[in-house]
Amino acid sequence: MSLELKGKINQVLNVASGVSKAGKEWKKQEFVIETADDQFPKQVCFTLFNDKISLLEGLNAGEEVNVSFSVESREFNGRWYHNINAWRIDRLAAGEPQGDFPPGFTPDDIPPEAADKDDLPF
Repeated sequence: MSLELKGKINQVLNVASGVSKAGKEWKKQEFVIETADDQFPKQVCFTLFNDKISLLEGLNAGEEVNVSFSVESREFNGRWYHNINAWRIDRLAAGEPQGDFPPGFTPDDIPPEAADKDDLPF
């Protein structure tokens, strides 16, 4: 399952690291975005693991982004825990239209006028 969410980076948290029971080192970093398209904006915390942490390089709080992510749940001692794992972050240009719109119209898009004014087929 793959989902996308657009919003503004609200907070970038510090990198956390450790060693698993199997002896493998891991690191993760979380960041929070605030949605803007909803009537009541929501804050969503995403997690990046290991090499995916590099996706945040060059991004700062206040920037508009589109985050591709997957949702994962696991049970531990009768309780359920959830991760929202980001796997792609795209920076949105300031003032970029949100949605699939056709390209803008310019005067160069008008074809040249025909040389022969009497070119009607009838």
